[in-house]
Amino acid sequence: MSFLEINGVRKTFGQSVAVEHFELRAERGEFVSFLGPSGCGKTTTLRMVAGFERPSAGHIRIDGVDMTDTPPNKRKIGMVFQSYALFPNMTVADNIGFGMRVAGRPRAEIRARVDEMLGLIHMPEFARRYPAQLSGGQQQRVALARALAAQPQLLLLDEPLSALDAKIRLSLRQEIRAIQRQLNITTIYVTHDQEEAMSLSDRIVVMNRGRIEQIGGPFEVYNFPQTGFVASFVGTLNVLPAEVVDAGAGRVRVDGQEIALGKPISGGAAGQRLSVAVRPEIISPNGAHGPQANQLRGSVEDVTFLGAIVRVRVRLGASAVHFDVFNNPHLAPPAHGDLVTLRFPAESCMVITEARNH
Repeated sequence: MSFLEINGVRKTFGQSVAVEHFELRAERGEFVSFLGPSGCGKTTTLRMVAGFERPSAGHIRIDGVDMTDTPPNKRKIGMVFQSYALFPNMTVADNIGFGMRVAGRPRAEIRARVDEMLGLIHMPEFARRYPAQLSGGQQQRVALARALAAQPQLLLLDEPLSALDAKIRLSLRQEIRAIQRQLNITTIYVTHDQEEAMSLSDRIVVMNRGRIEQIGGPFEVYNFPQTGFVASFVGTLNVLPAEVVDAGAGRVRVDGQEIALGKPISGGAAGQRLSVAVRPEIISPNGAHGPQANQLRGSVEDVTFLGAIVRVRVRLGASAVHFDVFNNPHLAPPAHGDLVTLRFPAESCMVITEARNH
């Protein structure tokens, strides 16, 4: 039996369906992210797990106990919000210990637990400060400590880093993951940031329009997307219009140039139009990937410097392809107007399909 079970959960608001047939089983100590665009149902699902929303259908079990109708204060859940939600008139120590005081824990126990949490977030010297005297990153650390202070069974985080700048976000997500591993607490993390989900998670639940598109580890979701939405939402993607040449051999034509897909096109027929997707980082200019690789010829249309990588756009005809190369200060990147031959393995090509109905 899994530690957290979400079985056939559905949520409607009037005639609007926010979440449809959500199924998930998470193991004890697992870190699972809900990833998707705004309005896809990820926060609504999190709120149903927390007890702030009641499912219109389905059941939620935590450690084998049905919690579907259990109020939030009876669920032993810690929650961290995007807005920190700290009490401005309380010190850091009082904010962290608030839930324990409400629960009527002994004063000595509260003091010991608060000290432990301050050590966990590396802020023991900030105990007597007020939220207004802290940076955004420090306030979010305090919010995390408060959520963990009462030793919850489950930790829920609703886009906790979205209000922070990039460097603090990177540092804090590493801290969150380290703390989660140290405590071995089952964690559900809501985000629309794919990099956050990929770097933090044991598994990712990709959502769109209230439905699950795919569940899998970061490597699986990125490299083997099961739907067109997942392929386009997770990572950067070249999507090229193509025409089927030979469905059985998996061969298509892109802007008059023939390439292989590495496998037959199921249900395809010669002349059929479809879309082929290739990740920019798998494409190499000129001699890489060997003579058996797919080849597309075009001219460099744009070169964009992105720090660690340089992204190059190549015009094939009606369509264009991006490829990435590592920045090397001793090697000049391709120049505008250069003619290049792009190579990529046939097995790296993905045929874009419609979203699945789960």
